[in-house]
Amino acid sequence: MAETQRRPVPRNDDGELDTALAFLTFARESVLIKTEGLSDEQLRRVLVDTGTNLLGLVQHLTVAERYWFGYHLAGAEPSQDWDFGMEVPAGRDTAEVLEGYRAAIGRSDALIRDLGDPAALTVHPVQDRRLTLRWVLAHMTSETVRHAGHADILREQLDGTTGR
Repeated sequence: MAETQRRPVPRNDDGELDTALAFLTFARESVLIKTEGLSDEQLRRVLVDTGTNLLGLVQHLTVAERYWFGYHLAGAEPSQDWDFGMEVPAGRDTAEVLEGYRAAIGRSDALIRDLGDPAALTVHPVQDRRLTLRWVLAHMTSETVRHAGHADILREQLDGTTGR
């Protein structure tokens, strides 16, 4: 099967923060590209027993961005809507979910750039320990990459589109 969404991995090696952000950005874009050209029904279609679907993955990653960068790093107030589940309510608009992810990414990137130092510590501890921006970037990159892989498989099941 031909790969129709393949893109080159980042070649950015200009510094720790720039390189880390380049790979996180690549992973985020890999998730979003999997949603392109699909209908609302396809984005919500459950293809695995866990209930995972493409729109649910995006919703999950949106909450993760807000939780790790907004809450832990920036010190935002705890949110009542930290539902890390993958079920998107039927009444929630697809465009709203996708735009919410893009907006969360924009806020996260601004925070990362404002902090500027990979050694900057989280405001809110993680299990009683203040971790670094470096750790949060690594964690969010691994989380996003893992779900990008799930999105690859779901997209291939939906219409045969492959690649990253």
